Amino acid sequence: MTPDTPRPPSYAALALQLAARSIEGAADRQAASAQILTMIDEVAAKLRASIIFITQYTGSPVRLAVLPEYLFTSFPGRISVSDFAEQAAIDMDGPEYAALGRLAAAQQLYLAGNAYERDPHFPGIYFQTSFVVAPTGEVVLRYRRLNSMYAPTPHDVWSRYLDIYGIDGVFPVARTEIGNLAAIASEEILYPEIARAHALRGAEVFVHSSSEIGSPLATPKAVARRARAFENIAYVVSANTAGISGMAMPLASADGNSQIVDFKGQVLAESNAGETFTAFADLDLGALRAQRRKPGMTNQLARQRLELFAPAYAGSVQAADSLIGADGGLVVPDRAHFQRAHDAAIERLAKEGLI
Repeated sequence: MTPDTPRPPSYAALALQLAARSIEGAADRQAASAQILTMIDEVAAKLRASIIFITQYTGSPVRLAVLPEYLFTSFPGRISVSDFAEQAAIDMDGPEYAALGRLAAAQQLYLAGNAYERDPHFPGIYFQTSFVVAPTGEVVLRYRRLNSMYAPTPHDVWSRYLDIYGIDGVFPVARTEIGNLAAIASEEILYPEIARAHALRGAEVFVHSSSEIGSPLATPKAVARRARAFENIAYVVSANTAGISGMAMPLASADGNSQIVDFKGQVLAESNAGETFTAFADLDLGALRAQRRKPGMTNQLARQRLELFAPAYAGSVQAADSLIGADGGLVVPDRAHFQRAHDAAIERLAKEGLI
């Protein structure tokens, strides 16, 4: 850095651990939207109080806050794809995003979260979307989960999705004054290819909204968060739910262990169980960028030899375009469709002697 070069930002990031709320009891779309908007107001109050404490405690401005996975609706469960899309999936230009925009603007931070979302290009289905809202109130990143066991993904409508959004819409990176942000949804932290694809497009901070079983043991996702951070020289800000209310499942089944992991794979902060703001830490973008530019064995990004792996990745284990019909139209699936696709992939791998 020269004397005239501005120092890269250092700021506090927060993984806000809150209880998700199911919309199973909502009578219709209007009731579901009202419940979501009410909850956004509740989140605003909790976030504001958390920021006040963190700022007074650390002296650092909170510039990034991450919310848990499907915080405002919980997961669809046995509700059909079309019914859940109609009842609970929010619109890209809907009042829910407007409310989140006002929240981000009021606190002057980047607000990351996760929701089920309808896209007018794909009527009748929804995508699980990780988003980032800027302090201006604008949605500056919209990432649709690519690997999901029981829900539609862009890969299921791959040819049409690429025509509409291109590869930049598949692996988006928001270049902001607090660093280059990218999203990883829930269990996708277990797939190194997704994080690496974002990192190769410049991502420095992974925002990770999750809803998972917390444990004092090292869970697969906990191990993966540290691996994704170290191997990509990136921060991971991971917010887990503090349980899920409004459904038959025991409240604390997905609770605890929100984390912030630094670019060396070290856990900087981790929450215990319950609703809490205790997973917060300073992110030093200057140190991260210095590490990425430093020659040495620990600079995994600069040592990539991607051509080596292109042949191995040329095929597809699970087929693309599974929701595009023979006539080119969109197929709205039943829930069993995803299990059938999964079974078919396993059968093919076994037949080829690969598993």
